[in-house]
Amino acid sequence: MTSHQNTQTMKPATAAKKLGVYLEATPAEFQEGVVSRSELSALQADPPEWLQELRRNGPHPRPVVAAKLGVSIAGLARGGVTEPLTTEQIEALKQESPEWLQRERTTQAEVRKEAVRIKEKNAERAEKAREQQS
Repeated sequence: MTSHQNTQTMKPATAAKKLGVYLEATPAEFQEGVVSRSELSALQADPPEWLQELRRNGPHPRPVVAAKLGVSIAGLARGGVTEPLTTEQIEALKQESPEWLQRERTTQAEVRKEAVRIKEKNAERAEKAREQQS
């Protein structure tokens, strides 16, 4: 019995998400085709000029914009940012530092602190449970 392996492919939107780029800014041949896992790996290992340029200057998708600004995606929406931004626009927002951005950064910092606190508390519980089992 012989087995044949099908090449796994993904839609361009999925590949763009995995590459951290805005799909509509990618070349037409990328948007119109399908991407195999090996092609995705090749793009990640040795990005072509268009991919390097997109990662460097944008436009960036919301998750990347949120990360660069230090806020959540929901925080972007609350701040009225619904479109992809270029690196230049992101830097301008950081310089401008509007009230919503300051507020969302503070909120995000609190969320991260709480996540660390919960992780530490869970680790303590796990340690106590191991000690009781011994």
